[in-house]
Amino acid sequence: MSLTISSTVRLLSGSSMPLLGLGMFRNEDCVPAVVSALKHGYRHIDCARLYENEAGVGQGVRESGVPRGDIFITSKIMAKEHGYESTLNAIDESLGRFGFDYLDLFLIHSPLSGKELRLATWRALLDAKKAGKLRDIGVSNYGVKHLEEIREAGLETPTVNQLEVHPFCQHRGIVNYCKEHGIVVQAYCPLIRGAHDNHILQDVSKNNHRTVAQVLIRWSLQRGFSPLPKSSQPARVIENAELYDFELSAEDMARMDALDRGDAGAISWNPVNAP
Repeated sequence: MSLTISSTVRLLSGSSMPLLGLGMFRNEDCVPAVVSALKHGYRHIDCARLYENEAGVGQGVRESGVPRGDIFITSKIMAKEHGYESTLNAIDESLGRFGFDYLDLFLIHSPLSGKELRLATWRALLDAKKAGKLRDIGVSNYGVKHLEEIREAGLETPTVNQLEVHPFCQHRGIVNYCKEHGIVVQAYCPLIRGAHDNHILQDVSKNNHRTVAQVLIRWSLQRGFSPLPKSSQPARVIENAELYDFELSAEDMARMDALDRGDAGAISWNPVNAP
């Protein structure tokens, strides 16, 4: 599998999205990490209104010297803001915080608001896309039921579903649905928040002369996901992208695949079963 830090995936819209992204969760002083990431080849930054660092991401982009048009920027709207008008207002507010006139991707952060508000929010995203404020739109933490709601309403299919995905929580049913419908799966918590003491992960790491973090991100890439590792430390941001001069063997991939524990393996909020 030939991959580089510049590798992209084609979305349903026809746009290209860089596979490797930098996650911004719990990163209050995010400017150094953003600048470091962009200077070392990252071209995808994953943010959210909930993270309260959209302004810092915008600042980091400007300080990096990398043209805005070369960078793929995502944000998300949390459940308490769902609704048609409130979503349109939130998009405008986020654009102001970033200092941008468009975002590459905007996601519904979770399905926790209920069906009526989920669909109203999706319609708002569609209209903001038509207005040129958003290039692509998608969802996060959506189970098959939530994705089917959009299809049954006759609305445009999300280009992305961002899920907690790592060897212990692989969401195979949702992932298979997404593959069948052309929805790209982004993987948050790909590093399992540093829970790296599993003997299989340690063994694969040792055999490949790589850190467990690098092995986890490489597994995600080879599984066809778009991983979003987070770190506030510039050195770790760089290390997490040193993935392209090795490949996990079929045996290593199978051993990691076998670690799946379904929902029991989740280490984050994982609201994919919300009503």
